[in-house]
Amino acid sequence: MPTPVVEIHVPLLSPPDLPDGSDPFPWIEEIEGFLEDLEEQSEVEVFDDGEEYGDVYVFFVTGADEEALLNVASRVAALPDVPSGTFAVVSDDQAEEFGLGRRVGLPRRA
Repeated sequence: MPTPVVEIHVPLLSPPDLPDGSDPFPWIEEIEGFLEDLEEQSEVEVFDDGEEYGDVYVFFVTGADEEALLNVASRVAALPDVPSGTFAVVSDDQAEEFGLGRRVGLPRRA
């Protein structure tokens, strides 16, 4: 049976007023740290390393039901410096490609 995977697609945009020579996407490390903390707390599992895909950077989470994974994705989208336009794609571990599942806008409204 397929295991749910939520892809978190973050536009590759730099924060405004970034000092010269700074990492153009500091939110990547912030998101990775946030997801690692959740993984240590057994809330989710990081399914695969994040990667650049066109004009977005994609993070993958699994290890919980779809609703819990979408809540994590929504929390990621609300982190400081994470660009607006972040969205989730609901998929599963048997998908041949990513980005092809159901798209969900983030952050989600309660």
